[in-house]
Amino acid sequence: MAGGWARDGAVQDQIDASVEDAVKLARSRLSAGESLTNCEECDTVIPDARRKAIPGIRFCVACQSALEERQTKSNGINRRGSKDSQLR
Repeated sequence: MAGGWARDGAVQDQIDASVEDAVKLARSRLSAGESLTNCEECDTVIPDARRKAIPGIRFCVACQSALEERQTKSNGINRRGSKDSQLR
């Protein structure tokens, strides 16, 4: 049931679009190709186990953690203005 001027299912459409955007973002951040032997950022050796576990890896654990920390902090814009995203 929609309220006000919104049509039925509008809230679910916003939720679905938000989930699709998150999936696209996650897929775009996945590495592909051959893994590097040394970290792209600090040039430390990336262990064989990490290179085999994550194909296309480019960073050591420390640099990858720092990168992910920066990416999550800058994701504060609520483009759609949905109440669902405002509650997070």
